[in-house]
Amino acid sequence: MNNYESWGRYPKSSVQVVKKISWRSEIPDINSIPGSVLPYGYGKSYGDSCLNDGGVLLDTSGLKKFIEFSPEKGTIKCEAGVTLASILDFIVPYGFFLSVTPGTKFISVAGAVANDVHGKNHHNAGTFGCHVIRFELYRSNGEKFICSETENSELFKATIGGLGLTGLITWVEFRLKRCPSPFFAMDSIKFGSLDEFYELNSQSDIDYEYTVSWVDCTATGSSTGRGILTRGNFADPKKYKLPKLKEQKILPFPLEAPFINGLSVDIFNKLFYNKQFDKKSFGIVHYNPFFYPLDAVNNWNLAYGKNGFLQYQFVVPFGNDRDTVMEILKLVSKSGMSSFLVVLKTFGHIKSPGMLSFPRPGVTMAIDFRMMGSRTLRFLEKLDDVVREAGGVLYPAKDARMSAEDFQRFYPQWKEFEKFIDPKFSSSFWRRVTKIAG
Repeated sequence: MNNYESWGRYPKSSVQVVKKISWRSEIPDINSIPGSVLPYGYGKSYGDSCLNDGGVLLDTSGLKKFIEFSPEKGTIKCEAGVTLASILDFIVPYGFFLSVTPGTKFISVAGAVANDVHGKNHHNAGTFGCHVIRFELYRSNGEKFICSETENSELFKATIGGLGLTGLITWVEFRLKRCPSPFFAMDSIKFGSLDEFYELNSQSDIDYEYTVSWVDCTATGSSTGRGILTRGNFADPKKYKLPKLKEQKILPFPLEAPFINGLSVDIFNKLFYNKQFDKKSFGIVHYNPFFYPLDAVNNWNLAYGKNGFLQYQFVVPFGNDRDTVMEILKLVSKSGMSSFLVVLKTFGHIKSPGMLSFPRPGVTMAIDFRMMGSRTLRFLEKLDDVVREAGGVLYPAKDARMSAEDFQRFYPQWKEFEKFIDPKFSSSFWRRVTKIAG
C-alpha cells in the first residue's frame, strides 16, 4: 500500500485525494479538482518537494509504457512513470546505459527531470537534464506543450529541476550512452584525511568517468575527513575478464525501529573504514552495487524509526570548499548526530539547462540525520550558517526544513521561475520556502 510519504518520512503529510493516472489519454480535468495538485511518482524525494499537505496528488506510477527506442540515435522515449530500473533492464542488453543516474534506480523518469538529478559523473556529464531532448507537459487548462531547447524553451528550462510545479510531464525523450558491458572496473582507495581526499579526487576526476567518496563522520583530529574513494569506468570485455552475472536479491528491511544512533553509527563507521585492509582494492563489479548499493535493501529508510530522517546536502564553490567541509565535519563529529551515510564528491563546470537546478561547480556533501525533533533542527541551522557564509546552497529535492529566507537567497531566480508555475500546482515545499499560505 502506498502511504504517499517522502523517503525521509519527515515532515508528515496528509493527502486529501489521490488521482491515479494510467493512460495519457485519460488525464483528469485538473481545473475541476478542488484545491492544489502535485505529481507524485514513487516518493523517493527525501524532503517535502513531493508532498502536498492537505491537497491532491496525481499518482503517475501507472504511466509506465515505453514509446520509442532508437539504437541508431542512442535515444529513448517513455512515459513519465517508467522507472530508471525498468529502463536499465531494457537498454543494457542493447549496449546502452543511462547518461546520468542518481544513487537509486527506483525513481520515475519524470522525477529525474523534475529534480534534475545528478550522479557520480557530474564532472564530465552534468545533470540528467543535460541529456533530455524533449518532453510533453500537460497544463491544468488542458493544453499540452512539447518542450525542448528550441520549442517552448522557457517552459523546458523551468520544468527541468522545477520540482513538479510547472505541470504534469506525460513522457520524456532523452539521450543514452553506449556501454561495452554492465560491469565496471572499480578502484576503492582509503584516504586518511580530508587533505588526502583532495589529492586523490583531483586526479580521479581526470582519469575516471565516475567518482564518489564515503566519509567517516565520526573521525576526529588528524583523521577528520577520512574515508574511502570509489572510482570506476565501464569494464570492456576486450580488456577484462568479466564475472558471471548474478541475480540481484533485494532484501526487506526487518522492522521499523531507530537503529541509527550514536553508538551504532560509531561502530559502523569504524567497521566500514577498516573493512578494506589494503590501501587500494580493485574489482570488476556489476552496475547495481556500483551505483545502487542501498537499493539492495527494500525500505532501508525504516532504520531511522517512525520519526524519519533528514538528508542535508549542500554544495559550496571551489575556493571556499576545503575549509567549509572541514568545519562541517568537525561540527557533525562533535554533535554525535550523524549516520552511516555521508557522501562527498565534486561537481564539474557543465551547466544544467534547468532554471532551479542545484548542481554548480564546487564540492558537494550529503549527510543523513535521524529526526530527533528540535535538537536536529537547531543543529542543522548551525550548518546553514556555515554553508551560507561560504556562498553555498542547499538541494531543494533533499530539503525538508530550510528557511524561506535561505531558499530565496540561494535561488534568487525563484521569482522568474514562479512565472512558469501552473496555477493549480503547488507543494508543501513551495509554500514553505515562499511563505505562501496553504
